[in-house]
Amino acid sequence: MPRPERSLATEVVVLRHADWGEADRILTFFSREAGKLRAIAKGARKLRSRKAGHLEPFTRVRLMLARGRDFWIVTQAETVDAYLPVRDDLLRTAYAAYVVELLDRFTYEEGENRALYLLLVETLERVAALEDPFPAVRYYEIRLLDLLGFRPELTRCVRCGNEIKPQDQYFDAAQGGAVCPRCGENSPTARPVSMATLKFLRHYQRSNFRDAFRAGLPPAVRREMEALLNYYLTYHLERKLNSPAFIDEVRRNANP
Repeated sequence: MPRPERSLATEVVVLRHADWGEADRILTFFSREAGKLRAIAKGARKLRSRKAGHLEPFTRVRLMLARGRDFWIVTQAETVDAYLPVRDDLLRTAYAAYVVELLDRFTYEEGENRALYLLLVETLERVAALEDPFPAVRYYEIRLLDLLGFRPELTRCVRCGNEIKPQDQYFDAAQGGAVCPRCGENSPTARPVSMATLKFLRHYQRSNFRDAFRAGLPPAVRREMEALLNYYLTYHLERKLNSPAFIDEVRRNANP
């Protein structure tokens, strides 16, 4: 049986951290080479710590790790991208917090997944750069569902199998997608969805980000799409996320 590696050089995005002991921090991050990992940054809470500034949430970092008895130990840290525009704007901060929370809640320490890592990095770059990050976050949700095996069915009724017609429909998270009006009226778990929102969801599902972004989202579609995806994601997580309430609060304060 091969012995585990004693050290690891990897690029990561920090998802969260928590205090550990008197001066340390325990970090959870998603790495390019090994997926989701946890590690201890010794002395990271000390004022003179050289590592602390590199290990904040939604920072992209190169790390050297040494294997400890229970956790990896951070021995070196170098920032690749701090996504500074995210830190200078509260709404961008809220969106970035949502992006990392969603990945954190859906994943376990189960090994390399470069597609997920690339999606995470690309999304944080878009949240930092775009004047309106909203489409980038919705695209992230849809691609994340694809990569995790929860892709919703949007072209056929998930109950009767008939093709979805160009009219308002229903959506049932428990069944995994769109439901025609005839089936939806008899389903206690289905909720209405407009055909306009369903069309945009389909477009996002089949397009690259550039093409998805070009299709401007009308205000009513934005609201419905966000609510519907939150409903679907929450169903699969079996618990509420924390960051959507933060996003709503920031929006209310920005538009009193």
